[in-house]
Amino acid sequence: MLQSSNQYDIVIAGAGFVGTLTALCLNNCGFKVCLIEKGKHPRFAIGESSTPIADMILRSLSSKYNLPWLYDFSRYGSWQKSHPGIVCGIKRGFSYYKHYPGKTFSTDENHINELLVAASVSDELSDTNWLRSDFDAFLVTKTKEACIDYFEETEIITATRENKKWLLNIIHDYNTAVIQASFFIDATGSGILADKLFSVKSSADNFLTNSFALFSHFENLPRWMDILHKKNIATNDYPYDADNSALHHVLDEGWIWQLRFNNDRTSFGFALNGNNKELQQMQATALWDELRKKYPDINFILKDAKLSVQPGSIIRTARLQRKMHNSFGEGWVAMPHTIGFVDPLFSTGIAYSLSGIERIAEIFSANKNFQEPLYGPLKEYENIISEELKLIDLLVAGCYLTMQHFRLFNAWSMLYFIFTISYEQKRLKNLPVKYFLEAGNDDLKKITTLTYNELLMITQQETISQADVDRFTNTIRERIKPYNTAGLLEPSSNNMYHHTVAKL
Repeated sequence: MLQSSNQYDIVIAGAGFVGTLTALCLNNCGFKVCLIEKGKHPRFAIGESSTPIADMILRSLSSKYNLPWLYDFSRYGSWQKSHPGIVCGIKRGFSYYKHYPGKTFSTDENHINELLVAASVSDELSDTNWLRSDFDAFLVTKTKEACIDYFEETEIITATRENKKWLLNIIHDYNTAVIQASFFIDATGSGILADKLFSVKSSADNFLTNSFALFSHFENLPRWMDILHKKNIATNDYPYDADNSALHHVLDEGWIWQLRFNNDRTSFGFALNGNNKELQQMQATALWDELRKKYPDINFILKDAKLSVQPGSIIRTARLQRKMHNSFGEGWVAMPHTIGFVDPLFSTGIAYSLSGIERIAEIFSANKNFQEPLYGPLKEYENIISEELKLIDLLVAGCYLTMQHFRLFNAWSMLYFIFTISYEQKRLKNLPVKYFLEAGNDDLKKITTLTYNELLMITQQETISQADVDRFTNTIRERIKPYNTAGLLEPSSNNMYHHTVAKL
């Protein structure tokens, strides 16, 4: 029962997986934690694709904060053995297929319009696609088991700071109350609450990427591999079943994600170039229908699709890019997914959020009585997140420049995989990892910035020749050579990469 006398060390707003895992870690550090959720579980949430980095961090959090049950969620095999009732999907890697307007998908023996990058060696050791409504709801049950006070359908109205304490005015079950806390963590996943409570604004200023999304969950989507086989497209040299991956369809206007779960549900969405004013002005249904009409195989995939009960409709977003002007203040801090977002390309969301949990838990575990000043660590945290968002933005923006030119897309995307491999190797060697995706690696950043500027020049040309493409590809191949332990861009690979991931 929520009473006005409730007092806590830390109050966390937002009970998605970020808020709940943060609460569980801090609770096991000895803090008295309260978790507040405006909605109610189970609830629909987008952002389902995990990565090897996400799995590494789950295992680390499991060990460091005495959450042994969390370990099983770091691989598909152990997840299925321990919690088969919590829906997920196999994610063996990243798959990309280039579609052209008005034409059915085609390729050749060298996979000229395909790119498959393995992230695991088997289904058993695979990453996963999370059905967030299931996984998030499960984590809420774990907070209750840990005796963490949890209040859903609860809204924070105001926050007042007095004598190094927060007085939070809330509405719960149609009643108002005031709860006290020394510190407040915003894990809501948007800048709305920080603006309301602390007058901290968010904006899309200074982002290179400009995109918006159109998505839902569907039943009865055909398997892409079945479609390829009907076209007599050879898949015998694939490193994995492409339906068991983060499956991307690359369009001229943007790209599609297709994430399959093991209960016949599929997360399917368009991420579209926001610089295309014509797309921006179309209503959601008209835009959805127009893209289906333009790409025959996308239309085939969706023709018998049935909307899932959750969310039950097609959702259109505003511009995806946003960043809060401040990441923290006196007595409060925001989690990375609340501070900012770029785009779902490359599936950075889950791993990036988990890396934020690691950092925040470390900062607070070193200041258990709030006696040490937190300004320094939190200012460093803010600066690091700013650099990480800049890197993700740069890598994604380059992909949007190349959507119409798949060989350029293929070459540019290798830079992301180089950052990923470097970060994974550092963690596996138990070296300190200050920046997500090695965003603090000045040499790699210089290479990426230089290459992006060259890419801008190429894509601004009226025509792009085969020689331009070859030259750009060779340039990237040479620049990544000191870091390229996976044979990326080797001509003999034919865009099929079996062994990019470090041994886990």
